[in-house]
Amino acid sequence: MFVTYKLSEKSLNKLQKKGISEAALNDLAEMENLVFSSQETFLGRVRKLSQAKEIMEKEDDLLKAAKGFMRLDLLIPNRTIREWTEALIFAVVVATIVRTYFFAPFQIPSGSMLPTIQIGDHIFASMYTYGSPIPFTDIKLFKKPVKRGDIVIFPYPQDPSIDYIKRTVGLPGETLEIRNDQVFINGERLDEPYAYFEPNERKSRQAQGLAAAPSSRYGPVKIPQGKLFAMGDNRYNSADSRFWGFVDIDTITGKGQIIYWSHDPNKSIFSGYRFGRIFDFLE
Repeated sequence: MFVTYKLSEKSLNKLQKKGISEAALNDLAEMENLVFSSQETFLGRVRKLSQAKEIMEKEDDLLKAAKGFMRLDLLIPNRTIREWTEALIFAVVVATIVRTYFFAPFQIPSGSMLPTIQIGDHIFASMYTYGSPIPFTDIKLFKKPVKRGDIVIFPYPQDPSIDYIKRTVGLPGETLEIRNDQVFINGERLDEPYAYFEPNERKSRQAQGLAAAPSSRYGPVKIPQGKLFAMGDNRYNSADSRFWGFVDIDTITGKGQIIYWSHDPNKSIFSGYRFGRIFDFLE
């Protein structure tokens, strides 16, 4: 990690509270805002001060007050540019933390979750609902189970670089079957007020005898432990567990919560704004 040593006005105030005399502080003020790339060069400069003996008696406090991590002083001498760069880095770090552990934005490019989520909706997903991830590991603290009906975010099993959003329909250990567009869990019909079957598509399928297609008939299949069966609300137009299999619970990264912006991508920048959808909670 990039470490430097520099005395600032704040550092001198800290040392004053540690009991360093006014004379010693005046000596140290000569080094204010000078940047040293190592502890040795910093202390070497301090030892040349007239009050060095008193100052070095509080060496630990001195080093603690002067030490800094990831400073840009040596790389960017210009103070204004450096301050803007530091502010930008801080903003990026905070945004990364918020996105990883609290809320992450997603844009919906397809109609697989119609009518719950429209094409062009921008949503926030909570990244803590199913547990708090430990950085650089696959471990989650305070894990909570996924519930039926939850709208979940997870990497597409056939291409993990793509985020998918679907609704949880079947849970581990359950037997799921689809008959004539209706989902049955352990033999009982599932009430799904969110499921959408495009009327014209339904008529077309019935006319063509496609009632046995995966979207209309599936299973029965038992969902393995640690897996979920996920489907889009737009049942005739969703690539989901009916086609590519189960979702690994451990890969779920978040839960869709709220729409924060919505614009019809087929409209111009001067129209197509769906203000009535903003701040709608997903159910």
